[in-house]
Amino acid sequence: MTDNPSFVPEPAGPAPGSEPFLSVRDLQVHFPTDDGLVKSVDGLSFDLERGRTLGIVGESGSGKSVTSLAIMGLHRTGNARSRPHISGEVRLDGEDLIRADAEHVRKLRGRKMAMVFQDPLSAMHPYYTVGHQIIEAYRTHQDVDKKKARTRAIEMLDRVGIPEPAKRVDAYPHEFSGGMRQRAMIAMALVNNPELLIADEPTTALDVTVQAQILDLIRDLQKEFGSAVIMITHDLGVVAEMADDILVMYGGRCVERGSAEKVFYEPRHPYTWGLLGSMPRIDRDQTDRLIPVKGAPPSLINIPSGCAFNPRCPYADVPKGGITRTQRPELTLVDAAEGADRHWSACHMSQEERTRIWTEEIAPKL
Repeated sequence: MTDNPSFVPEPAGPAPGSEPFLSVRDLQVHFPTDDGLVKSVDGLSFDLERGRTLGIVGESGSGKSVTSLAIMGLHRTGNARSRPHISGEVRLDGEDLIRADAEHVRKLRGRKMAMVFQDPLSAMHPYYTVGHQIIEAYRTHQDVDKKKARTRAIEMLDRVGIPEPAKRVDAYPHEFSGGMRQRAMIAMALVNNPELLIADEPTTALDVTVQAQILDLIRDLQKEFGSAVIMITHDLGVVAEMADDILVMYGGRCVERGSAEKVFYEPRHPYTWGLLGSMPRIDRDQTDRLIPVKGAPPSLINIPSGCAFNPRCPYADVPKGGITRTQRPELTLVDAAEGADRHWSACHMSQEERTRIWTEEIAPKL
């Protein structure tokens, strides 16, 4: 138990009959290495309903992509020695994916849940045409012949905005531009109408015009299929445009979680303040400089004791007694809101102190 009077423990799980579509509870993904145990994800919990978008943000190495691969069951592949230790719960539409048979989870991938990877050139096989790969993904889960599957592939390429889809279906990945490859990846991910779509940095290395097109495409397809979407990114601009809810990760843990409106306009964690300060704003004069988060992300082998953010936090000494360096803060409710407006933060500073710092010191500079 904790001595923090504002600590409100997260529920072990929702009440029967009200279980969210995706429920993650105390997810831990630890990789054994020769140098020590890499705690890539260390006790992560969140829920996601159909039709909503969750943005998971944080710097590289914070555990975002590892979380998505754990949900998809992709850590089970490869050499047994390199596989991580995974614990906790990942429940998709009531099914526990962590304890489910690997073959069963494989059958869910593509049909019930799908993922758009960060680099479509490496995610797609270079020796097969784009159409062949979409057809294979479709026939894996649907009992149709090649002709019908090819028609479906052309239909999906057209749906995601690929020009001349009947011709492009026979092209190879390297013959597509970066934006077109990303669209083709989205077509392959959505060919079976999955109920959960995970997009891992879907706009990285794309120019701003193509970025906007990809985000519009994901939004339109979500409305059409009613999918739940997890958007993994370090780009808060993408999150601001797409997400209903935001989860901020640092050092493998959640440090802040809430609705997009709450996290953007009433953030209550110093790391979130740093992320917002380093984000370009179209309403800011070009002479204004961005405010970077000082220092580097922590090593996931040697995570700092206490609050993992304390070596970089300008407010680490505000709580008296050095508690930020000795005790890890729990995720606590920021306010008394209910349902979708609930706002959580993991910080040793009092609610009043964080509100004052944000209102008087941080917000005026952003």
